[in-house]
Amino acid sequence: MSGDEARPDPAPATDGTDDADEVVPFETPDVYGAYPRLSDDQMARLAEHGQRRSVDAGDVLIQEGERCEAFYVVLSGSVAIIEDYGTPEEHLLRVHGPGRFIGELGLLHDQVAFYTAAVREPGEIIALSLDQLRRLINRDPALGDVVLRACLGRRALLVGQGAGFRIIGSRYSPDTRRLREFATRNRLPHRWIDLETDQEAEELLRRFGVGPQETPLVIWRDTTLLRNPSNGELARLIGLPPLPAENGRDDLLIVGSGPAGLAAAVNAASEGLNTTVVESLATGGQAGTTSRIDNCFGFPSGISGAELTERGVLQASKFGARLAVPAEATGIEPRDGHYAVSFADGGEITARAVLLATGAHYRRLQVPGIERLEGVSVHYSATVYEAQQCRTDPVAVIGGGNSAGQAVLFLAGYSPQVNLLVRGSSLDAHMSRYLIDQVERHPQVRVLLHTEVTEVIGDGVLQAVDVVDHRTGEHHRIAVRALFVFTGADPYTQWLSGTLALDARGFLLTGADAQARSGPGLWKSQGRDCLTLETSLPGVFAAGDVRSGSVKRVASAVGEGAMTVHFVHRYLGHTAAPGGADTSPHTRPKESAWLA
Repeated sequence: MSGDEARPDPAPATDGTDDADEVVPFETPDVYGAYPRLSDDQMARLAEHGQRRSVDAGDVLIQEGERCEAFYVVLSGSVAIIEDYGTPEEHLLRVHGPGRFIGELGLLHDQVAFYTAAVREPGEIIALSLDQLRRLINRDPALGDVVLRACLGRRALLVGQGAGFRIIGSRYSPDTRRLREFATRNRLPHRWIDLETDQEAEELLRRFGVGPQETPLVIWRDTTLLRNPSNGELARLIGLPPLPAENGRDDLLIVGSGPAGLAAAVNAASEGLNTTVVESLATGGQAGTTSRIDNCFGFPSGISGAELTERGVLQASKFGARLAVPAEATGIEPRDGHYAVSFADGGEITARAVLLATGAHYRRLQVPGIERLEGVSVHYSATVYEAQQCRTDPVAVIGGGNSAGQAVLFLAGYSPQVNLLVRGSSLDAHMSRYLIDQVERHPQVRVLLHTEVTEVIGDGVLQAVDVVDHRTGEHHRIAVRALFVFTGADPYTQWLSGTLALDARGFLLTGADAQARSGPGLWKSQGRDCLTLETSLPGVFAAGDVRSGSVKRVASAVGEGAMTVHFVHRYLGHTAAPGGADTSPHTRPKESAWLA
């Protein structure tokens, strides 16, 4: 085995215990809670529900590229986590000893494993089926929180280590940028090999007998080669859920999986509505790319957009909601008292009601030189994946809203200097006061007001940005190695133009505004008025950033998503029992089947 973690220094347990005898020599130290040691009480509860079994050195518990079928806890001995197991590139990632469990985010999402787990020192383990694990941690929120936090942390570390599949392609290729964006937004472990500058690219092309014109390529475990795959083909390789093979008629189809869509899914599925969520790119929407949300109710120490997203996905799955990624909706039409939504791959889903929660997309910066650097050193999100590229270099952030402020504070934890470039005269117009105070006090942050980028400079990688000061008219150059853009967003409604009523900026009209645009005859035939979150088509609703007049905040989107389910019930003709409990057969809560 090779790798810089093959023989780490022995480290003390990080769970607060002082029992050095429990620490395995060369065990990987805990990092940010990614490798917690379970308490004796938690181990005992797991042992009650699982199967104890002895293991020998070399036994393989999880095989890279295959779905994990069990949750393993180490009782004695140790387990090694290895990439490229059994190949010349075999690489030891980490070692786990007694009290630790094996698995990362793919375990919870039924994805394939990005590593092999092999017994290093013989001992004993506890094995639980995934169903047993789900039932247990549904009853034990503290254990569920430990598992979820660790799985999220481990996925981030896998991404940072360049584990997983490889994308080989030119930085100038739109398809390369497409694949990299899809992998990054879905938090899939991967490594990009630049066809223009990386010598490894030429070696891999020769090994697989392909030419540069056939790139981008996706290579995994040196056994799987995809030539310029679609996002859907890459998703299937990893195990992301596709559209249902059979088009059953749902009670509710939710298009979009940001905070509004996921909140609606949790509420609808928990009340027994047959619910499907479809997403064109990646779960979480804009919120999923936010480095930290500090004003989200219930999380006093803040929460990353990625963690909030994963919690929402798992909670919706717990109640039986189905999720399909990627699934790009292209049209909607009434059909036999239902709505048929069509998709770019030719698929179709029919539902009694539809919620449009497609959100908005960040506007791309339109200045000379930027296109060739997008996805390389110009970014429209600021997550740990982009930030890890900025550890020693100054960066710039464009924007004056909360997203820009959150990105600045997050990036300041990685970069020695963060330049916030704001076209306006102050931060007060669009940024929350708590963020302004932190941004202005941070020693590594420089705020430049009245400043606009006029050009980006760099050949292959960003070197600097040219800016103009609108107060003086002076131009100057700022040396930065990455640029993060948060300059507002446009609604994702192009596919709905001509079908639903939109406002002048393209946002969906709802309620009285939608009724006024659709004419009185439609609603007279319905015998009712348009509901508050209903669009100009009866039974089609809108929530979150895509809705005209919505408050562009995570908490507001969550509230609208949850409230939509109330209106869906009214549309479907459901009645609530006294006290608000709905007793119709479609709304009885389902048995918990997933992680809370």
